Amino acid sequence: MRYRLRHTTTYTYDDDVSDSYGIAYVTPRELPWQRVGSHEVVVDPAATDLQQSVDHYGNTRTYFQVDDPHRVLRVEARSEVEVLAEVRDDVADAQPWEACRPQDRREVLDAWSATELVLTSDLVPHAPRAHAYAAASLQPGRPLLDAALDLMHRIHADFEYEQGATTVTSTIDDLFETQAGVCQDFAHLTLACLRSHGLSARYVSGYLATDPPPGKERIVGADASHAWVALWVPGGTWLSIDPTNDQLANERYVTTAWGRDYADVPPVKGVIYSEASTSLLDVEVDVAPV
Repeated sequence: MRYRLRHTTTYTYDDDVSDSYGIAYVTPRELPWQRVGSHEVVVDPAATDLQQSVDHYGNTRTYFQVDDPHRVLRVEARSEVEVLAEVRDDVADAQPWEACRPQDRREVLDAWSATELVLTSDLVPHAPRAHAYAAASLQPGRPLLDAALDLMHRIHADFEYEQGATTVTSTIDDLFETQAGVCQDFAHLTLACLRSHGLSARYVSGYLATDPPPGKERIVGADASHAWVALWVPGGTWLSIDPTNDQLANERYVTTAWGRDYADVPPVKGVIYSEASTSLLDVEVDVAPV
């Protein structure tokens, strides 16, 4: 699948902003199953400083500074990407999940780096409720793929997708209380479940191409950023699962960045210098098949 992506973030303030500093994770990654044809980030008003670097996880981050007084700031990422179906390793089909803990597989080349993603992070603790919830799927001797898919199916069935039910600061316990959330929450819960049992998993940020309802035309700008989970499989591959949509990631998933949790790879974050008392955030995402 080939896509033309546009991700526009607009901030509106009720008073002048003298300086804006930001970091954006909106550049698709170059991967064995994903090729980036073109990409650019445009900032309006024009940035006085705009540069890119690569972070600890290999993600491209864009830094920008705007020092012209402004009341509207617009950050737009434009990309063209080709995505292939990820190749799944048979190891996940056969090996029991207990044999896929990186700390116990020191003979595997990348186990040392995967071990970092077993540890807790600010948004994904080893929550006791998540550990207990996952135990029903991670039964002794069960193959890794079967266990991961069962956990994914259960989260999809037990928790309702509801915008506004949570915030970016909601915890794993909050999700258990509300029984509702969005893709970010379901990804964090999946991570907490897997990591608390010693498995390595990363938070993946990107986009999911969707189809309009039957008989309807695509609404430009009506898509959204998305989050899912990739589980480490001994041997250097990762199993990408999406509890929000109850499916394995496929050629409809465009990957921009990954890390420990949402806080590592938010699409856009930053600080401003202003006496503004109110602000408005508007985000438009368009994932158009080419």
